[in-house]
Amino acid sequence: MTDKMACRLGCGACCIAPSISSPIPGMPNGKAAGERCIQLDENNLCKLFGDESRPKVCSDFSATIDVCGTTNEQALYLITELEQMT
Repeated sequence: MTDKMACRLGCGACCIAPSISSPIPGMPNGKAAGERCIQLDENNLCKLFGDESRPKVCSDFSATIDVCGTTNEQALYLITELEQMT
């Protein structure tokens, strides 16, 4: 079992590393792995956080130490590795 953790504000790894196949406002075909989500602002914060138009896959993501590590750089690396394995 993995322990949930609070997201690190300004990380944005989960909005960059994984592919998202569901439509995102401004990205009707989703996004490719490694592509920055159009809804990620200049401070790496989601512009849709708390908005009902935010994709379910994004809302369902829970930060955990095994996925996000202890730094933003680790999170980007780990999520990229997971994406490549799946």
